[in-house]
Amino acid sequence: MSSQSSTVTAAHFDYIARRTRADDPFLVELKAAASARGIPAIWIAPEQAAFLRILLAASKVREVVEVGTLAGYSAIQMARALTGGGRVRTIDLEPAHVQFAREWIAKSDVAERITVIEGRARDVLATFASNSADAAFLDADKSNYPLYLEESLRIVKPGGLVLVDNAFAFGQVLEAHPRDREAPAIQRFNELMARETRLESVIVPLGDGLWVAVKR
Repeated sequence: MSSQSSTVTAAHFDYIARRTRADDPFLVELKAAASARGIPAIWIAPEQAAFLRILLAASKVREVVEVGTLAGYSAIQMARALTGGGRVRTIDLEPAHVQFAREWIAKSDVAERITVIEGRARDVLATFASNSADAAFLDADKSNYPLYLEESLRIVKPGGLVLVDNAFAFGQVLEAHPRDREAPAIQRFNELMARETRLESVIVPLGDGLWVAVKR
């Protein structure tokens, strides 16, 4: 046993990825079709998806709210982990993303568990009842993460999960002058999460970094 943490390098990330179950043929086809349709290939990594499935299943989650549908990849991955009668409500503002996600979710093995909602997330989230979800997953425009977090704290039940992607700011979280325009927003959000007393939180170093928090 050691009190010191190991330094996580790119080689460690590759080691984890090569020991995680790869996407099944349907998800491989979904990604190829999304790229062909011009949808950005910025979905979560398969090892991050595996972690989400394990976490949601172990927590016996039934209701998930997702902000940022994109191609529907993460919604499908999460829906596969839900117990009987579970549901993912996923929100996206971009009509092309919504149309593609609906098409491919309809062909998936979890079509009945996912509802894709088109609209501005702040407006849609405001219509959801308080304490109506067991988990929230945020993976959309980073400047609005604080607003989405506040709504998630209202919507998610006590003891529920709040999950936020891109904690590593596209690999630039430690840079004083990051190149990505959204990286500074993530840097500020990370400090907000670290101070948030309504959550017990930690960054899990998978993919681009994932905040995992439990609502007190």
